[in-house]
Amino acid sequence: MNNAAPAPARTRGRPRGNPPTRESIVSAARALFLERGYRRTTLRSVAGAAGVDPALIAYHFGSKKGLFAEVMQFQCANALAADDVLGGDPATLPDRLIDAVTDLWEDADFVQLTAQGDEAAEVIREYLEGELLARLVEFLGGRDATARATAAVTILGGLIYTRYLNPLPTPAALTPSETRHILTPALRAALAPRPRTAAATRASRRDSPTSSGGAVL
Repeated sequence: MNNAAPAPARTRGRPRGNPPTRESIVSAARALFLERGYRRTTLRSVAGAAGVDPALIAYHFGSKKGLFAEVMQFQCANALAADDVLGGDPATLPDRLIDAVTDLWEDADFVQLTAQGDEAAEVIREYLEGELLARLVEFLGGRDATARATAAVTILGGLIYTRYLNPLPTPAALTPSETRHILTPALRAALAPRPRTAAATRASRRDSPTSSGGAVL
């Protein structure tokens, strides 16, 4: 009679232990997207370069489009690292935002990635709306943070479109330093706290506990 314990069943899904990190897959994918372009890069080729099973890429990123988005957003996130851009003096935030955008878009590899069709444009839109806008709202705080962040992202999106994605001759001819000099005042105004309107002040007074006639101490 064979008393040997049965071999453990193979489980599906995420492998146990210490599987290769997302970062190693993203790094391999980035190199292939740059070398072959989006359409000629397959998940199987990325898996081979990263030394993983293709199923692991599907598990982490869902699809080639999801993997490409991760590559693009990883580089965007590095350019707008919280400690460097959104973690400093609020007074110089406009300068840091302009510098971060121009530094990112002057990078030859990033420009090559952005030239890979509708997929790249969609990722950029999603990053501006879902990541940068949300982080700016959190950084600014207060009742008007969303309006201020929206105004700032609109300016930065206009810079990206008119200088890089669909360049107009005049903005495209500016140096990064000239771009900062021209756009920083507008970005500073967009990020400035909004003055309270007379209507808002009256509403605030009506809602105040002292508005019923109590003395203000």
